Amino acid sequence: MTKVYGIPNCDTVKKARAWLTEHGVSHQFHDFKKQGLSEGTLRAWCAQLGHEALVNRRGTTWRGLDAATQAQAATESGACSLMLAHTSAIKRPVVEWPDGTTTVGFDAAQWARLLPLK
Repeated sequence: MTKVYGIPNCDTVKKARAWLTEHGVSHQFHDFKKQGLSEGTLRAWCAQLGHEALVNRRGTTWRGLDAATQAQAATESGACSLMLAHTSAIKRPVVEWPDGTTTVGFDAAQWARLLPLK
C-alpha cells in the first residue's frame, strides 16, 4: 500500500492526497506530528533520497531555527537529528510507494509514471 507521510494542514499534502484519491490510489496517511517518526524510517529515506532532499529550508519551522541549529543540516547525521526533533522541517509529503520507491514532494507527472493508473 502507498503510505503518505506529512501533516494534514500542509497544502502540498492536501493536494497530494486529493490526487491519489482522484486516481483511485488506496493510501495510508501518517501524520508525523501526531504519530511521530522513527529514526530508522528517516535514515532509510536519507539513504534513498539523500538528506538534502528531505530538509525543508523554505518553511516557517526552518526560518524559526537559530543559525547553529540550521547548520546541523550540513551533515546527514545532523540533518536526521534536526528532522527528528522538528518534524515540520521535513519536506512534505514523503511517499513510500508499493514498489519500494520513496519520493518527496508532490509531482503529478512523476507519480503518474510510478503507478499504473486506470
